[in-house]
Amino acid sequence: MDTNTGHHPPGVGLTAPGLSDADLFAHCLTDGGLALLESLLDSGRYEVRAPEHAALLYVAWLRRAGQDAAAAELVEELRPFAAEVRFAPYPAEQPVPGPDAVHRLTVGEAAAALARRAPRPAVEAQREALTVWRPYEDELLGHWLRFEADPQAVTRAQGAALLARYRELAAAHTRCTKHLNPKSNTAVLLRGLEESAAGRELPPRLAGLVRHAVASMVARRGRPGSAEHTRLRREQARQAALPAHDELAALVLRRLAPLDTARGTADVGALTGPVTAEEARGTGLPVGAGIPPSIRAPVAAAVTAPLRTLLDTGAVPSAEVLGEVAAELIAAHTAQGYADESLGALVAATYRARRPHRYALWWSREHHERIASLPWVRAVAPWGPDPAVRARAALRTFAEVCVEGFPGAGLPDLLAAALSDLASLAGLPAPLLTEPFAAAYGARTSPGLLPAARAAGELLRGTAYERYHGIDYAQVLRLAAAADHEGFAELCVARAGRTGPSPAGDAAVVEQARILTTSNLATLVRYADVSPPGGWEGAARGAFAAAVRRSATPAQTARAWRQLLFHLSLCDADGQRRALAWIDDRAARLPARTAAGITAPLARLRRAVDQGASGGSGPDSP
Repeated sequence: MDTNTGHHPPGVGLTAPGLSDADLFAHCLTDGGLALLESLLDSGRYEVRAPEHAALLYVAWLRRAGQDAAAAELVEELRPFAAEVRFAPYPAEQPVPGPDAVHRLTVGEAAAALARRAPRPAVEAQREALTVWRPYEDELLGHWLRFEADPQAVTRAQGAALLARYRELAAAHTRCTKHLNPKSNTAVLLRGLEESAAGRELPPRLAGLVRHAVASMVARRGRPGSAEHTRLRREQARQAALPAHDELAALVLRRLAPLDTARGTADVGALTGPVTAEEARGTGLPVGAGIPPSIRAPVAAAVTAPLRTLLDTGAVPSAEVLGEVAAELIAAHTAQGYADESLGALVAATYRARRPHRYALWWSREHHERIASLPWVRAVAPWGPDPAVRARAALRTFAEVCVEGFPGAGLPDLLAAALSDLASLAGLPAPLLTEPFAAAYGARTSPGLLPAARAAGELLRGTAYERYHGIDYAQVLRLAAAADHEGFAELCVARAGRTGPSPAGDAAVVEQARILTTSNLATLVRYADVSPPGGWEGAARGAFAAAVRRSATPAQTARAWRQLLFHLSLCDADGQRRALAWIDDRAARLPARTAAGITAPLARLRRAVDQGASGGSGPDSP
């Protein structure tokens, strides 16, 4: 391998101005350049914006591992393209995330969300009312109170000055328009002021309206200067002094500006902490002002941490959100099991890298194969685990996280779509499904539907799941063995009580297909050995809690109840008894309306379990 120390300016870095790709390639192969690359491997302070930016880091790793021949071979494979392609990474302030770390949003995406926060007209109108119009109304009320007490104590000049002040305020402050309403107390007092300032006596009707306006304002807020009125105005002034959310969002944007927009961030606290004294001097915001939750939320979504941490902190609040981050999670897990930590982090960075409009951040088998076939990734393959074994481990991890963290959610379509190619790479006999039927119209089933139904039948035949739903899994297994797609579609239609020929367009028919196949969970348990760390009994409890949650929609409740049956069916007899006792205890504490809604299905659930305990057979009618 060429490690010449030819003429290169001392201290040439990876981002030196005017340095061509060819010169950068040559410099990285010098002793000094390779030492720099090795230091980046150790510190992790590099950025791989596209997979090719990692190539020379692989060269450095191979050289350090004593694989000089492999490193030299890789260099010669790269050399013809060195003038056209950057093969070196960019330096970075923060280390690359570890293989087990993930973020929901990048810093750039979080910043974009904050940049969309414009001033809210209603909030700004309220602020104007508190800071401009309420103080003026107090002055106006005070003027008329003095007039009522002693008409000789106020002068026409004072009234004229109040009117002039009103016109100036109305011209300069236009957000709040309540004072323009002719029926408002302020408008009534202003009309009276116009008459008295002009030296005219108030007409009887207007005089009555003025007296009524003064009385109602005093009754509502107290007399200006009273303890009651002073407390009210002090609290309103405190509210008005709070900085606007768009101003605080702009401050957080300035904090985000120095960070790499393509990554997450490890330190959310520093980005969402109160306004510092230095920031207050530069922005006019009050020292110590807190960042509200609505502004902290997108920044918190950009935190980079292990998945378990994100679950514990609520950064991944649902199975659907888990589906959103699944692509990056899968890419990260491809790097686990490599020879050392620095190589694992490098491989993870390579899989995560993408260039806009060129490398889509979404997992697919094609994406994996494209990255795995890159010469530099291929060169370190002997130091990595078997791809199928790694894929199976990753698949099991994500499924168990979903079951344990969101036991009432099953495997949402978004997550199933992200994991389907991973399942293929893992060599699962049955693929993961996103849609049971392949066509929007007609009875043509998706290719993986019958294998999924077979997995469910083999796992759940004779269980409470089969009895509760009134399934004849022996029939399902016969249809699967005969590859009778039409017969399976007809079964779904009949179970839904339909007679039409278009199951894909009928939600009830699709739901029956999901019930028969358990929406991928049976496939994962049967072929990927999925088992939640907390056990199926804990998953059953969690599914029941999700089913009776007040915020749950009818669709979510139905799905959670289906998951409850699945989890409960995988418990042993003792686990089922304990879970049912727990469910009965919780059901007794529910509000009457909620309890009434689950009385019938809970009775059917107990009957389905009891039939199994007593040796009964045959489905229980749904």
